[in-house]
Amino acid sequence: MRLKSQARKWWLVGHIVSAGLWIGIDAVLGILVCTALLTDDPAVRATGLEALGLFAVWPMFTAALLTLTTGAVLGLGSKYGLVRYWWVAVKLAVNVLMALLILFALRPGIDVATEQPEGLLYPVVVAPALLLFASVLAVFKPWGRVRKESRDPASGNDRADEALRTGRRGRGPEPLGARR
Repeated sequence: MRLKSQARKWWLVGHIVSAGLWIGIDAVLGILVCTALLTDDPAVRATGLEALGLFAVWPMFTAALLTLTTGAVLGLGSKYGLVRYWWVAVKLAVNVLMALLILFALRPGIDVATEQPEGLLYPVVVAPALLLFASVLAVFKPWGRVRKESRDPASGNDRADEALRTGRRGRGPEPLGARR
């Protein structure tokens, strides 16, 4: 299934917006955690950590799922596929890993953050780094295909097909003055 140009553009907009939303929520998480760690005022610390519990997990998880969904639609609807190219497969793995970490590491971490807010420094550093890494992969598209394309014997040899089309059998350029 290939997406039409207009549909692909809209899915791409959704993917960029959801990834931007995820990065923004992550930035706010970092600001709240750093404020809670650096302040001497217990009321500011308590308010910052309480705000984390209200917005960090479920909005961030929703943004992760939106990014995953739009990325999967784009991958399935384009030449890149989901696991055809290394950069797409790595982005997919990073997205799934981070979504699981939100549920199984960040959520419990926020629950115990009132006693130990230092425990939230790890997601504040790692999550933006992984999101930046995924963004770089999307722009530069490194590493090529996961598997080399196998030749289908039924499709034949490219050189043989070319020879049949042109009537030439040899290699190299056609000699000057040669007839066709």
